[in-house]
Amino acid sequence: MSARIYQRPKNAMQSGKARTSDWLLEFEPAEARRPDPLMGWAGSGDTQSQVTLAFNSQEDAQAYADRYGIDVRVIPTPPRKLKLQSYADNFK
Repeated sequence: MSARIYQRPKNAMQSGKARTSDWLLEFEPAEARRPDPLMGWAGSGDTQSQVTLAFNSQEDAQAYADRYGIDVRVIPTPPRKLKLQSYADNFK
Protein backbone atom coordinates (compact mmCIF):
# COMPACT_ATOMS: atom_id res chain seq x y z
CA MET A 1 0.00 0.00 0.00
CA SER A 2 1.50 3.33 -1.03
CA ALA A 3 0.36 6.87 -0.42
CA ARG A 4 1.41 10.46 -0.92
CA ILE A 5 1.60 13.26 1.61
CA TYR A 6 1.13 16.81 0.42
CA GLN A 7 -0.17 20.17 1.55
CA ARG A 8 -3.49 21.29 0.14
CA PRO A 9 -3.03 24.08 -2.46
CA LYS A 10 -4.93 27.35 -2.38
CA ASN A 11 -8.17 27.30 -4.32
CA ALA A 12 -7.63 29.12 -7.61
CA MET A 13 -11.22 30.33 -7.73
CA GLN A 14 -11.11 32.21 -4.42
CA SER A 15 -8.65 34.49 -2.66
CA GLY A 16 -9.05 32.84 0.75
CA LYS A 17 -6.48 30.50 2.23
CA ALA A 18 -8.75 28.39 4.44
CA ARG A 19 -7.58 24.80 5.04
CA THR A 20 -4.29 25.37 3.17
CA SER A 21 -2.26 24.57 6.28
CA ASP A 22 -3.58 20.98 6.41
CA TRP A 23 -1.39 18.09 5.26
CA LEU A 24 -3.19 15.30 3.40
CA LEU A 25 -2.36 11.62 3.19
CA GLU A 26 -3.93 10.19 0.04
CA PHE A 27 -3.57 6.60 -1.11
CA GLU A 28 -2.27 5.82 -4.59
CA PRO A 29 -4.67 3.91 -6.85
CA ALA A 30 -3.97 0.16 -6.71
CA GLU A 31 -5.71 -0.62 -10.00
CA ALA A 32 -6.63 1.25 -13.14
CA ARG A 33 -10.05 2.82 -13.54
CA ARG A 34 -12.27 1.29 -16.18
CA PRO A 35 -15.61 2.34 -17.68
CA ASP A 36 -18.75 0.80 -16.29
CA PRO A 37 -20.48 -1.29 -19.01
CA LEU A 38 -23.95 0.05 -18.20
CA MET A 39 -23.48 3.76 -17.47
CA GLY A 40 -20.00 4.40 -18.86
CA TRP A 41 -18.76 6.02 -15.62
CA ALA A 42 -15.14 5.46 -14.71
CA GLY A 43 -14.66 3.37 -11.60
CA SER A 44 -12.64 0.64 -9.95
CA GLY A 45 -12.85 -1.81 -7.09
CA ASP A 46 -10.13 0.04 -5.17
CA THR A 47 -11.78 1.57 -2.10
CA GLN A 48 -8.52 2.95 -0.65
CA SER A 49 -8.35 5.59 -3.39
CA GLN A 50 -11.45 7.21 -1.86
CA VAL A 51 -9.71 7.77 1.51
CA THR A 52 -8.05 11.10 2.28
CA LEU A 53 -6.74 11.77 5.78
CA ALA A 54 -6.00 15.31 7.02
CA PHE A 55 -3.27 16.12 9.55
CA ASN A 56 -2.07 19.30 11.23
CA SER A 57 1.57 18.81 10.23
CA GLN A 58 3.74 16.79 7.91
CA GLU A 59 5.34 15.03 10.88
CA ASP A 60 1.93 13.82 12.09
CA ALA A 61 1.13 12.39 8.67
CA GLN A 62 4.56 10.74 8.43
CA ALA A 63 4.16 9.24 11.93
CA TYR A 64 0.74 7.81 10.99
CA ALA A 65 2.21 6.22 7.86
CA ASP A 66 5.13 4.76 9.81
CA ARG A 67 2.80 3.39 12.50
CA TYR A 68 0.69 1.49 9.96
CA GLY A 69 3.50 0.50 7.57
CA ILE A 70 2.39 2.64 4.64
CA ASP A 71 5.00 3.51 2.03
CA VAL A 72 4.75 7.26 1.49
CA ARG A 73 6.05 9.80 -0.97
CA VAL A 74 6.19 13.33 0.43
CA ILE A 75 5.48 16.06 -2.12
CA PRO A 76 7.08 19.32 -0.93
CA THR A 77 5.03 22.49 -0.93
CA PRO A 78 6.14 24.87 -3.70
CA PRO A 79 7.15 28.34 -2.47
CA ARG A 80 4.49 31.01 -2.73
CA LYS A 81 5.36 33.83 -5.07
CA LEU A 82 3.74 37.16 -4.33
CA LYS A 83 3.34 39.61 -7.15
CA LEU A 84 3.26 42.95 -5.35
CA GLN A 85 2.05 45.84 -7.46
CA SER A 86 0.14 49.00 -6.93
CA TYR A 87 -3.33 49.69 -8.28
CA ALA A 88 -1.89 52.32 -10.61
CA ASP A 89 0.15 49.65 -12.42
CA ASN A 90 -3.09 48.35 -13.95
CA PHE A 91 -3.35 51.51 -16.07
CA LYS A 92 0.20 51.76 -17.49
